[in-house]
Amino acid sequence: MSKKYKVADRFMRYVQIDTTSDPTSTSFPSSAKQRDLAVVLYNELVQFGLVDVEIDEWSYVFATIPSNVSHPTPTICFCSHIDTAPDCSGTNVKPILHAQYNGNPITLPDDPTQVLRTEDHPYLLQKIGDDLITASGLTLLGADDKAGVAIIMELASYLMAHPEIPHGPIRILFTPDEEVGRGVEQLDMKKLNAHFGYTLDGGPLGDIEDETFSADAATISFYGVSAHPGYAKGKMVNAIKLASEFVSSLPKESWSPETTAHREGFVHPTSIQGALEKASVGLILRDHNTELLATYPEKLHAIARQVVEAYPGARYEIEIQEQYRNMKEILKDVPFVAQYAAQAMKEVGLTPKQAIIRGGTDGSRLSFMGLPCPNIFTGEMAIHSKLEYVSVQDMEKAIDTLRALVQIWQKHPWTQTL
Repeated sequence: MSKKYKVADRFMRYVQIDTTSDPTSTSFPSSAKQRDLAVVLYNELVQFGLVDVEIDEWSYVFATIPSNVSHPTPTICFCSHIDTAPDCSGTNVKPILHAQYNGNPITLPDDPTQVLRTEDHPYLLQKIGDDLITASGLTLLGADDKAGVAIIMELASYLMAHPEIPHGPIRILFTPDEEVGRGVEQLDMKKLNAHFGYTLDGGPLGDIEDETFSADAATISFYGVSAHPGYAKGKMVNAIKLASEFVSSLPKESWSPETTAHREGFVHPTSIQGALEKASVGLILRDHNTELLATYPEKLHAIARQVVEAYPGARYEIEIQEQYRNMKEILKDVPFVAQYAAQAMKEVGLTPKQAIIRGGTDGSRLSFMGLPCPNIFTGEMAIHSKLEYVSVQDMEKAIDTLRALVQIWQKHPWTQTL
């Protein structure tokens, strides 16, 4: 590991703080424990000497690395989220450092059935010789996105200790609740006060992502006909059965997460609940093409109509809620934002790879809120699972990339005010 960075130690401290978000909560943040990490980050940023360090009432953390150049430059924001996914336990995470990975299977000690193998995770073949960090087998690791948090924090520490590195003003932002789709719901953009941004929430070394899904959520409610089950013949229509039949009628060979890749979209049932009279199915709708996404509700209507038409007295309702849109719709008008990141990667010896995200990031919504914001690699892999891992060297290369990136930005004259 590099002696110039302490990112591995920093990361292993952060992942031991439980910050699992809660998709069933109506509070913000969705879990109070997310603020525990926010307080740690606040105190460390103050210790580094940053200015305007703040935790607001929503547990957003803000800070500024002041410009050290005399000419005007744009203000750049680096952002990561502090919560971890509720898909897998984030309680009592025990990080393990595997020095100089040799390519052999890694059996996680607290659950020997959890084995990290190259045949299942081919990216590991590129990491032989690297220092890998995993959890112990009972939890996720939390590299998504505490790798990004650790990278940004190490960058802040390094830049404050090395004023000879020229850069303009840099804003730091840490958000809660990204994993439940609410990461920037309460964000004050005036307080953020930045021109362009980058989320640190990507995977493989060298990836720069400027395209995400466009995303909606759907709730389809089915209404049946109630009757006493002992005297229900010819009368009862069970809403639970209607909802189940609807889910079963969704395409099985296409239009689902398990049958699509690349830019192919899907619908994905995420919940089902109800009783005899009313049952509801929650779904997420995803497509990289926003115009195609707009056709999804009618397809769902067609399937739901076909279900209820067979049951006299049954009916349904569909509610659609916009979640986020493809950041490419904004970033295509400011291509230099991603281009500067690619240039920075080249300067530190990497081959940049433009990639798409089959998902979304805080950057998706930030881009539409006025902060064009592509996503940069952190090394986080096998996310949302007990086999999650990260390469220390990938994190260190991300820091190198950000150091080069802030120097590229300060070379470009800027006169626009916020």
